[in-house]
Amino acid sequence: MGWAAVRSYSRDSSVGERRLKPGTRRRVLGYARNYRRLIAGFLTLVVLDAVFVVVTPLLLKQIVDAGVTVGNRSVVVRLSLLIAALAVVDALAGLAQRWYSSRIGEGLIFDLRTQVFGHVLRQPIAFFTRAQTGALVSRLNSDVIGAQQAFTSTLSGVVSNLVSLLLVGAAMLYLSWPITVAALLLVPVFLLPARRVGARLQGLTRQAMQLNAEMASRMTERFNVAGALLVKLFGRPEVEDAEFSARAGQVRDVGVKIAMSNRVFFTALTLVASLATAVVYGVGGWLAIDGTLSVGTLLALAALLGRLYGPLTALSNVRIDVMTALVSFERVFEVLDLVPLVRDRPGAVDLPKGPVAVQLEEVRFRYPSADDVSLASLEQVSVADRGAGEEVLHGLSLRAEPGQLVALVGPSGAGKTTITSLVSRLYDPTSGVVRLGGVDLREASLASVHDTVGVVTQEAHLFHDTVRANLAYARPGATEAEMVAALRAAQIWELVSGLPEGLDTVVGDRGHRLSGGEKQRIALARLLLKAPGVVVLDEATAHLDSESELAVQRALDTALAGRTALVIAHRLSTVRSADSIAVIESGRVVEQGRHEELLARGGLYADLYNTQFADQPGGRLTADAPDLPPGQSERVVPPSTTSAVPVT
Repeated sequence: MGWAAVRSYSRDSSVGERRLKPGTRRRVLGYARNYRRLIAGFLTLVVLDAVFVVVTPLLLKQIVDAGVTVGNRSVVVRLSLLIAALAVVDALAGLAQRWYSSRIGEGLIFDLRTQVFGHVLRQPIAFFTRAQTGALVSRLNSDVIGAQQAFTSTLSGVVSNLVSLLLVGAAMLYLSWPITVAALLLVPVFLLPARRVGARLQGLTRQAMQLNAEMASRMTERFNVAGALLVKLFGRPEVEDAEFSARAGQVRDVGVKIAMSNRVFFTALTLVASLATAVVYGVGGWLAIDGTLSVGTLLALAALLGRLYGPLTALSNVRIDVMTALVSFERVFEVLDLVPLVRDRPGAVDLPKGPVAVQLEEVRFRYPSADDVSLASLEQVSVADRGAGEEVLHGLSLRAEPGQLVALVGPSGAGKTTITSLVSRLYDPTSGVVRLGGVDLREASLASVHDTVGVVTQEAHLFHDTVRANLAYARPGATEAEMVAALRAAQIWELVSGLPEGLDTVVGDRGHRLSGGEKQRIALARLLLKAPGVVVLDEATAHLDSESELAVQRALDTALAGRTALVIAHRLSTVRSADSIAVIESGRVVEQGRHEELLARGGLYADLYNTQFADQPGGRLTADAPDLPPGQSERVVPPSTTSAVPVT
């Protein structure tokens, strides 16, 4: 109980003054309903344990007064056996109490974690671009554990301490009210200094949490593959050692201060209890000599006194304990109350199977505000851009017929990626309609959208798992033969089959054990395994070397065959065979047609095309000029210079 009091006083006292949102307590009780029988059993055992605290000293009194003092051996034996039996029952009750506590606590942790995890995954992608990963993990760990303590340690502590204090106080007053009052007069001697030490503990605890969070964040950044690579490339291990050592030293120093403050607190509590014991024995012994107090009563008072100060100290700070648990619940509810912007509407329909038409009609779009998609408490920094962004698409209309390949080209920031995000329903348009197979995506079920639309991004992401697991993520029931076929079609089976464990080879964090081209081809194999009717490629060959790009391009030919496709082109030479090319500028389709038509028109597409392929004297191309891949024509600019004007 002494250490429980230390923990109680080290908590942030400002929590006790915090106002909870309306309905928080009601929602917390809603979680309790699922465990009401377990909680009832748990509280019964807690009360029983508190009763044993008082019964044992009173039985000791009887042993001395009715047995030892008068020489009655039968009373001594009988009451000693009763105390032993109570000890066994108390031990068994303690085990049962722990079982109830773990069932309630772990059950609540499971409920809250699974709810938060599932709810977070259903948030729009804008949520993840703003929220700090560490803050989200904290909600799933620290806050969830803090919330479940409301029904375990906090609830049991409050009930146990309250019952113990009432029973012990009543018993002591019954045995000797003068000694009880004398013992209680020492309580302020402890509580006043305890609050000062507690305030220091609160500040040190906050500082330690901040320093530990900063140190953990630094380790996370340096220990992932990208961070470790950056450290090695810039050759700064000594600087990193020194900076980490400084941070670790601060954590060490604060830890020493906290340890000493805890010891001072506990020592003060022990000292006051010892002084009170001296008072009891001094005053009680005097009264016993005078014959106004029995020896058994004196021993019972001394035993009960040891059970008085712990509950009294803990209850003096009970509001902070309760509010700390409730605030943890409130922080969890903050996440659960964040309504996903993109979700199934009542009566959502499934999209038709196979290649379907993709149509955007007078689509306008602006990215949602931070308040719509995120929580300031998850961003960890003070942000000023809480309002909605500027409009990105301005009445854009576009159509891709079933089985048709439509390429999207244009300057950076024109809105191409936004279009693909709307087609895959990462967002809903601000106004206008996006249709697949004639169905408004807002009326379609998200599951059918995910089944119909397959996306390969510029940076292919692979989980830190096996090749098999990364492929199966697209289609969990796929057979090994189907996986091999997909890998062959993606031009990557030869490499995978040569890996140490084949399909069961772990690809590493974010797939860093593979090259960029290899990761991209495994991502294409994953898409082929999914077999979507609509394929969206967002610069799938960007930043690849010529050999990797050629292999990926061959895989793309297989992936796009017979499917409706929207392709954001990295190099304009790759879109010559597109059924239609849409030129996007400032959120509008400014030109659309086939390659030759757009070149002959002499508009923005022709400017972009000639900028890429005709920077050399005499190298300006026309609609009739040959167009070969980079490196195969002396009139083509080498890949290292093709990024002079971004077109992605």
